[in-house]
Amino acid sequence: MKFGFPLFPESASTLAPQVDAIYFFGLGVAAFFSTLIACLIFYLAIRYRRRSEDEVGKREKAAMWLEIAWSIIPLGILLFMFAWGAKVYFEARRPPGDAVEYFVTGKQWMWKFQHPEGQREINHLHVPVGQPIQLKMTSEDVIHSFFVPAFRIKMDVLPGRYTTVWFEATKTGTFRLFCAEYCGAEHSRMGGSITVMEPRDYEQWLARADSATGPLALAGAQLFEAKTCGTCHRPDSNLLAPILHGLFGEEVTLASGDKVLVDENYLRESILDPKATVVSGYEAKAVMPTFVGQLSEEELVELISYIKSLGDAASHGETPEESAG
Repeated sequence: MKFGFPLFPESASTLAPQVDAIYFFGLGVAAFFSTLIACLIFYLAIRYRRRSEDEVGKREKAAMWLEIAWSIIPLGILLFMFAWGAKVYFEARRPPGDAVEYFVTGKQWMWKFQHPEGQREINHLHVPVGQPIQLKMTSEDVIHSFFVPAFRIKMDVLPGRYTTVWFEATKTGTFRLFCAEYCGAEHSRMGGSITVMEPRDYEQWLARADSATGPLALAGAQLFEAKTCGTCHRPDSNLLAPILHGLFGEEVTLASGDKVLVDENYLRESILDPKATVVSGYEAKAVMPTFVGQLSEEELVELISYIKSLGDAASHGETPEESAG
């Protein structure tokens, strides 16, 4: 608890002190001006009170410098707070390059986690201290909200797409996780925890934890073959479908002429609704079936992880294709 007062949650991430600093600065500014205005009202009420029945007040004009001062000073303070808040906001929305990616699925009424090594957890996540953690999150049903007060992070978790949030824990321990969006009759029970461990302890935990499928990319490769995706998406079949090697993170042109970035949301939509975003040049060959109802959220994560892990198509003897479907 900050300052030992139960109103404030514990500060346990690199982002938390920045958020707290903005909050307490804003609180201090509000308290200062509220007190100043209240005192001035009280002083002016006494100073300019009517002392006799026949006393009549006269109109006074405020000095120009005073008019300018009480306009410029609050504007300057608010612009400073806006710039400070924007800086922290962008830092909170841009994961570091060395962040390790975990996947989170919200479901009435539980949180499901997938480690990059393949381990799965429900309502409880283990992470190492001092390591930036990036969470890719989606929902199986309704809108949820991933909220960890000690880390000062909160992000909506939406059905049908991925949202991202990241944190870097600064101390070990177990910290509460909540759903901050009403999601149904048992919303209040949709909670969990995040246990932050020393790196060595975390490695030992990973070794003990059961991973039936192996790393996400490896499980995705097996699923890729099981669903016969390679029939059309193998490196030597670019006449049938776009080559996937080296595709993630590239920009592609759709049949509509629009350009889109190939990210997790694009890959997800392409798997579940292939005809929604057909790539230019493949309109007549758009024969990929939909996988709605055939893949769980966990399997979608594995497939996307595999596609992201694919190297440049040139390393497979082909020219990289700058498109996907």
